Amino acid sequence: MVYAGSAARGPASRVDAYVAGLLTEISLRADAADVAFGPVGGDRPSLATVYIGGGTPTLLPSSSIAAVLGLVRARFGIAPDAEVTIESNPGPDERGSAAALAAAGVNRLSLGVQALEPALLRRLGRRHTVRDVAAAVEEARAAGIQSVSVDVLYDVPGQSVSAWGATLDSVLALGVDHVSAYALTLDDPDLEGLTGPLGDHLPTRAGARRWRSAAVLEQSEDRAEEQYRLAVARLTEAGFRGYEISNWARAGHESRHNLVYWQRQPYEAVGPGAHAFDGVVRRWNAARLDGYLRALSGPTPALPPGGSEVVGGVDAAAERVILALRLDTGLLLAEASSPDSPLAPHLAWALGVGILETAGDAVRLTTRGRLLSNELFSRLV
Repeated sequence: MVYAGSAARGPASRVDAYVAGLLTEISLRADAADVAFGPVGGDRPSLATVYIGGGTPTLLPSSSIAAVLGLVRARFGIAPDAEVTIESNPGPDERGSAAALAAAGVNRLSLGVQALEPALLRRLGRRHTVRDVAAAVEEARAAGIQSVSVDVLYDVPGQSVSAWGATLDSVLALGVDHVSAYALTLDDPDLEGLTGPLGDHLPTRAGARRWRSAAVLEQSEDRAEEQYRLAVARLTEAGFRGYEISNWARAGHESRHNLVYWQRQPYEAVGPGAHAFDGVVRRWNAARLDGYLRALSGPTPALPPGGSEVVGGVDAAAERVILALRLDTGLLLAEASSPDSPLAPHLAWALGVGILETAGDAVRLTTRGRLLSNELFSRLV
């Protein structure tokens, strides 16, 4: 969850209180894990991945990041070969010290690049420059960070297809290992009911709402399709595997942490707006900082407010199919065609219109299918 302004900077900053709350929640969640699974170091496995994200955590002091990872290591264990990722913006006052991050155990950096055109960066409200991106990658490499990923956006108002192609070329020239390319989404979390007191989103500010309302009128499905197809072609030609709808990686640099989500494996999560999943129950923390800190501070800290839902039966089956189809490995044909599969009634249609294709003993989305995946997924839920 992203906090800015006086909550993040200046005399009214709540950064120290937030870090203290985060450390307390880690301890409380670890206590629960100890009861449920036994203490770390016994039969309970250490964490295979750790992901520090949801904004720009590199704005925190390096010592705070090291403290968080140190406590996670002590209470949950971090496997020697674990993937440890942190999100960062490329600007010099936002990316932190790559050397300090590496010393704390970070071995994967995810940079929120978004665009590599000055005009688009300004329109998106980004403060970094194109040169900052190159500098951030160079510093990460010099610090020994093994894997570097960048996020970029397409279907941005004012972004031509040729400009998008130039962005892809520039990204590839940086020598990064992983590219996440997302269409700019302008959803309204307020209308979706996600911003209430226990919601996992913060209310949209008036200025952001006005910007979104104007920007959505300049988006184009046809242009977005052309830009996506261009990304598929350029990245594939450069040796990247499109292992997920919006993610491409060099061999061995797939996001192991995100694969946990897509493969419906259990994961723990802490912080405002964080989601966790144990294989059956999905749990989330409310996004509002006041409630989060109020619960975790004081003489008797308690877990922060939030909500949970049981994902079982038909919902779990549909979710499993949808997540499997997001990946290029797809879904086993036998599972897809099983009478119990939510995909079974739609399989012949999807194959016939070119949304799905067979690949050995599996079915997977075609490029056209990836573009129309929401049409298929909406039929499954």
